[in-house]
Amino acid sequence: MAKDKIGIALSAVNKFAGSPLVNKLKLRKPAEKIAYVSTRTGFQVISSASVKVQQAKNFFTPADTRDKQEAALFDLSLSEEQQLIKDSLNRFSSEVIRPAAHQADNDELTSEAIFQQANELGLAAYSATAEYGGYSDTPSTLTNVLIAESLANGDMGIACALLSTVSVANALTRWGTEEQKTSWLTPIIKSLDQPQALYAAIAVNEPTPLFNPNKLITNVSPTDGGYKLNGKKTAVAIGDKADFLLVTATTPNGRQKLFIVNSALKGISIKPSHNMGLKAAELCSIDFDNVQLPEDALLGDDRFCYQTFIDLANLAWCGLAVGCAQAIQDYVVNYCNERTAFGEPISHRQSVAFMVANIGIELESMRLLTYRAACKAEQGLPFHREAYLAKVLCSDKAMEIGTNGVQLLGGHGFIKDHPVERWYRDMRAIAILYGLHV
Repeated sequence: MAKDKIGIALSAVNKFAGSPLVNKLKLRKPAEKIAYVSTRTGFQVISSASVKVQQAKNFFTPADTRDKQEAALFDLSLSEEQQLIKDSLNRFSSEVIRPAAHQADNDELTSEAIFQQANELGLAAYSATAEYGGYSDTPSTLTNVLIAESLANGDMGIACALLSTVSVANALTRWGTEEQKTSWLTPIIKSLDQPQALYAAIAVNEPTPLFNPNKLITNVSPTDGGYKLNGKKTAVAIGDKADFLLVTATTPNGRQKLFIVNSALKGISIKPSHNMGLKAAELCSIDFDNVQLPEDALLGDDRFCYQTFIDLANLAWCGLAVGCAQAIQDYVVNYCNERTAFGEPISHRQSVAFMVANIGIELESMRLLTYRAACKAEQGLPFHREAYLAKVLCSDKAMEIGTNGVQLLGGHGFIKDHPVERWYRDMRAIAILYGLHV
């Protein structure tokens, strides 16, 4: 009942914010803020209600081995809460991110206004439990994938910038010690309501040919009071904005670990890097020269699994690929239906129709494999194989869909008047970059 009433109320607010009357009365910005704040509050209430309802169901439902077997199956249907989150973020992407994407690509940065509006939605709060200021009783991997998909549908570069801090919050929630969550996670969540929010980033990629995240050059060596960090990282989203970093490095025993690094420490130098795509993500290169880290800088304890961390990073990029591919499909379908040649829409040509159909087929395969891996991860089942297959498919098909999108627009696909060329450039990152986390 609580969900129904909140859903009706949020639907009414969203319809009002999108109505022509708002423009006539010059109330666009106040209406959008009401919609975003209402959505955020509604999510909090729904999350709380969901927890209480599930607790009641667990209390009155007897244990059954058949139920446990059924729970092992992955379910690709979205919950009411997930659908509400997806719908709201789709609107945020179409009305806020998409119109700002062209300028963000030219300026090679995401505006503070977009960061502020995203903070008002409280995206990072879905990564934390209530005791650390978050919304969730149990943070959901699939929900995080849906968030990445919806944001990338507006623009992948801006999505990377917004998800950078969210990714750090996800990693801290999953593996951080109680002290680390209190010291780093809680301040992130609490800062969402402040004028100056905290930002964070994950640094994985290194400037080496055929980079392999399992063979890191960046390394740490033990010292009397902690660790000494040396190495270089590249393609770090909002690296120059981040208040602290999660840095992957090799330990003396050859294992890969993550370290919490305050970006203000001596020996850290950050400089922007100019890239082919993801320009709005403000990608940076970072050098670590004998950076002294405290003993508690090591993320987590013996429970930490680096391969699981990489698998979840792969799913984050898969979510971005699905969202951007959906944007390409939607755009080329409209374009091909409106563009005429020889007296009829070009979509009437079989060669065009087949290419558009293939985009739809490959997009659905990307989405299904990504959701499947995320569902298995959320249930605590082995998902390394599924995550790997999703990453391989998305890496391949993202470029294919980007290429076909440009091809379908012909000469228009090669100019910046249409966004497909930007999406094509951004899609190249799916196969080569890490640094996000769901």
